[in-house]
Amino acid sequence: MTNLFTANTVPNRTRAVARGFTLIELMLVMTLLTIAVGLTAPALGNFFRGRSLDSEARRLLAMTRQGQGRASSEGIPMDMWFDGANHRIGLEAELSFEPVDERAIEFDIDPDMQVEVLLASGKSAATAITAANGQVNPSIPVGHPGLPRIRFLPEGHATSDSPQMIRLTGRDGLSITLQQNRNGIGYEIAPRH
Repeated sequence: MTNLFTANTVPNRTRAVARGFTLIELMLVMTLLTIAVGLTAPALGNFFRGRSLDSEARRLLAMTRQGQGRASSEGIPMDMWFDGANHRIGLEAELSFEPVDERAIEFDIDPDMQVEVLLASGKSAATAITAANGQVNPSIPVGHPGLPRIRFLPEGHATSDSPQMIRLTGRDGLSITLQQNRNGIGYEIAPRH
């Protein structure tokens, strides 16, 4: 058997070729990347602002469904109130049934968004509340007087004096509307036009 490596063979020592990029190539790639980012950044900004608005609308819709669910399961009316001036929304049991609601929740809305609550008449809820001396239906005690609200009955549907639509508007003018669905039982996100 012959040894493949013999003393007579010398390993081939070729000069290693340096591999890498030249400064010109790096500058060209960086310029192309800068142009690509510059063209896509405005579109991405609009995308993320739209996602924030969509996220708030879905959170609002989830809270309406939670209000319906609690009203049905606990057998007491639930109030979902809107404080647009302070960017807060909450859900609590009606005071006449439960003076202190341990399961009441409230959350902040993005300060860059406005909440507009519209009644079936097309009037802003703030106008209707002022006309009714502090609340839509003054015979029912509420935890947050003077604020528009949706009242969910134990059957699960919203009362007739509840808002027809709730519009969220971002600072860029984009808006999403929650509206009562066709049967008037709950709310849904309205199709965008």
